[in-house]
Amino acid sequence: MRKVNLLNLTIHSITMLELLERLKFGGVVFTPNVDHLMKLQRNQDFYDIYQDADYRVCDSKILMYVSNFLGTPIYEKISGSDLFPAFYTYYRYDKNIKIFLLGSEAQVVRMAQQQINLKVGRKIVVASHSPSFGFEQNEQECQEIVEMINQSGATVLAIGVGAPKQEMWIAKYRNRLNHVKTFLAIGATISFEAGIIQRSPRWISEMGFEWLYRLLSEPKRLWKRYILDAIPFFWLVIQQKLQLYKNPWPTNNQNKVSHTQPLVNNVENIK
Repeated sequence: MRKVNLLNLTIHSITMLELLERLKFGGVVFTPNVDHLMKLQRNQDFYDIYQDADYRVCDSKILMYVSNFLGTPIYEKISGSDLFPAFYTYYRYDKNIKIFLLGSEAQVVRMAQQQINLKVGRKIVVASHSPSFGFEQNEQECQEIVEMINQSGATVLAIGVGAPKQEMWIAKYRNRLNHVKTFLAIGATISFEAGIIQRSPRWISEMGFEWLYRLLSEPKRLWKRYILDAIPFFWLVIQQKLQLYKNPWPTNNQNKVSHTQPLVNNVENIK
């Protein structure tokens, strides 16, 4: 599995099919985009948690264009909203795959559960739950959610509560989930599955303008993410191109970008 260093993050350059096949053995999947990359520059806790994910796959055409610019191309874009339906379709006949959906509003997550089970033809989503606002700061509620997941018998947790909350919740509670082997951080995907929010047409996504489609759909919520982070992100990319970028969290970082070697060498192969 090939790895590409982009700023202070190592991204796994992998195909969708290869990832789906590997997930039969479980694993934690994060899907970095520009927003995540910028949060990783500011939030060391988020950064440390990201290093422990088994799979960090590219969720952005912009990141693919940037990796090409840096001379270290990424094989394929694998967004959470593409991965999740591909996952439950790929494992539709595997009775060992039982999904718990966590996130969104109560009506929305129930609708997503119903729609997925209808498409698959079996109860692959065994349970779902809509947490309260700020639930991640309420230990009692989090423990209740852990109990719900354990009692459901789910082997897969698909959590969509936004970054960095979803990734940090997985890191904190994964060892308390008795049966779960696969953890998918999927952002707004639950709303997509319920049909509440429409994804951009595929041709827009393939051109790298899905961010613009979403910005126009939800300008008040997303303008800061897509506009204010863009300029500093591209400035950091220029620094990496010139071998001037410095990881703000260099300690405890086995994936640190080298500043003394050409960027083409920032691609590694792991078995």
